[in-house]
Amino acid sequence: MTITQLEYLVAVDAHKSFVDAADSCFVTQPTLSMQIQKLEEEMDILVFDRSKKPVTTTEIGTLVVEQAKIILRESNRIQDLINVRKGDMAGILRVGIIPTLSPYLTPLFVTNFIKKYPDVKLHIEEMLSTQLLAGLKNNAIDVAIMVPPNGDNFKKTSLFYEEFFLYLSASHKMNEKTEIEPEKLDTRDMWVLRDGHCFRSQIETICGESFDNTTFDRVRFEGGSLDTLRKLVDKNSGFTLLPELAIQELSTTQSKMVKRFKGRKKPVREISLVMHKTYLKEHLIQALGKEIMEIVPAHMLDKSHGNTIDWKQ
Repeated sequence: MTITQLEYLVAVDAHKSFVDAADSCFVTQPTLSMQIQKLEEEMDILVFDRSKKPVTTTEIGTLVVEQAKIILRESNRIQDLINVRKGDMAGILRVGIIPTLSPYLTPLFVTNFIKKYPDVKLHIEEMLSTQLLAGLKNNAIDVAIMVPPNGDNFKKTSLFYEEFFLYLSASHKMNEKTEIEPEKLDTRDMWVLRDGHCFRSQIETICGESFDNTTFDRVRFEGGSLDTLRKLVDKNSGFTLLPELAIQELSTTQSKMVKRFKGRKKPVREISLVMHKTYLKEHLIQALGKEIMEIVPAHMLDKSHGNTIDWKQ
């Protein structure tokens, strides 16, 4: 049994495909298949049911794969400890980030980070919150940039707090108001993201009982892009909610369509680095967090400027 064979097991379990697993491990499919078959023969069990499409992991195979993840994580920790001890800023840092944040935050920190740490390779992928948590558990990513989940299953480091804003069409009746009370919103003409986005669940929390998921009688839109929602407002009618970093990219004309919620403390979402309990690459993750906190506006680092809206899992 080798570390490489265990890596192949975990890859096939994650991708449910020998071809895709081989691609992710940068080997040929016959090489990966041969190594897994040798391991299965050594253990005298069948880890994968190859007769099904996609490939499924057998009951005993699931136990083996879970143990393999633990072994791989601890094995990787050796090199991580060496890098920390030597002060080396090198290696691959696999980062997951929620789609409602990525377009606005990622371009701000990527260039500076790779300039400061030329020996670090950033692998960044947009994922829904549930996918990020699964990726952390499966060791598919090293760190997630997201609204932190409730509970003690993960390590969390707060980065900043992002305010929610209303974005209205030019003809919307709420344009007459300076600030708007969230509990008095008429959400029947609000464009929202599809279920599965933590941003949507936060909007439901902000609106409370006033939230009505019968958006527009003649149009049903289910998407995952805030920019699409904004363009729907621009070209049609209604309104949507946008996070603070998205607001900063608006033109002067579009900025006039933005309204704040009423109250001294505004609704905000906490953005954090989230890691597995036994996470690795601590020095790289700390450097990433420091870079992000240096590029966001200073007031967003202050928790006291808003009421934090949790992501309800």
